[in-house]
Amino acid sequence: MVSKPVANSMLLLRIVALAASAVTVALLASNKVKFDDGTKLRFQDFNSYRYEVVVAAIAGAYCLVQLPFAMYYAVQQKRLIRSEFLPEFDFYGDKVISMVLGTGVGVGYAVSLEFKNFFDDLFNAAGTSKKDPTRSTYDSFFIRGIIASSILLVAFLSMAIVSIISSINRSRSKGIFK
Repeated sequence: MVSKPVANSMLLLRIVALAASAVTVALLASNKVKFDDGTKLRFQDFNSYRYEVVVAAIAGAYCLVQLPFAMYYAVQQKRLIRSEFLPEFDFYGDKVISMVLGTGVGVGYAVSLEFKNFFDDLFNAAGTSKKDPTRSTYDSFFIRGIIASSILLVAFLSMAIVSIISSINRSRSKGIFK
């Protein structure tokens, strides 16, 4: 059993992770730009952005599943299901989700920064001004990807802290594999 502030912190961190995951999905799903010639660039055009959306959706779903249990634990100071299943599920689930979120953050930053730098170098080599509509459209698309990755980083950090706390909780209980 943990203290009330620790249980409340875990609840708050799960809510933060859920909100950050939802915002990331919304930002990336709405990341569409249209160029002057009528062509469009969407997040679906990049496998990395699709992966980031899937990671954020999985993390959000996991947080939704965990939220009622975390609320009960924070309010009642005891587990809803009185067995060793929930501490074990928290332990392994939090670890897996935080690691998956970490990969999503890395992928999002990598594709956004690499393509932004690539197009900046390409436009600079061609002598295109920074106010060119095509250049600013590419910039806004990839900057939005960077912002979405930064918000997903908040979800990752929240889940990493929750993972550490669930590790401490597990070491206090017997656990299945001890």
